[in-house]
Amino acid sequence: MVIGVLQVELLIGDAMSLKDKRRVVLSVKDRMRRAHNVSVAEVGEADAMRTAVLGIAAVSNDGRHAQGVLSRILDELRNDRRFSIGDHQTEILAGA
Repeated sequence: MVIGVLQVELLIGDAMSLKDKRRVVLSVKDRMRRAHNVSVAEVGEADAMRTAVLGIAAVSNDGRHAQGVLSRILDELRNDRRFSIGDHQTEILAGA
């Protein structure tokens, strides 16, 4: 079993309230779940008005597949005009 983890910071410049931010974050989370069959959670900066940190996990039997899924997600996030991408990191964990 292989678990791929992507942690990505979203910089939501147009958010004027936490409600605006949460609307964008919820939309992104729902879209990633439906399109890529991954788990997504807001894992940081929950009270910051213009910043969100998402944790995205993909489980696979192949490390290349998990890496590919996370790379496609990162590309999609980069192309979303509602926010820009700050720091991000990917980690692939292999288990027994």
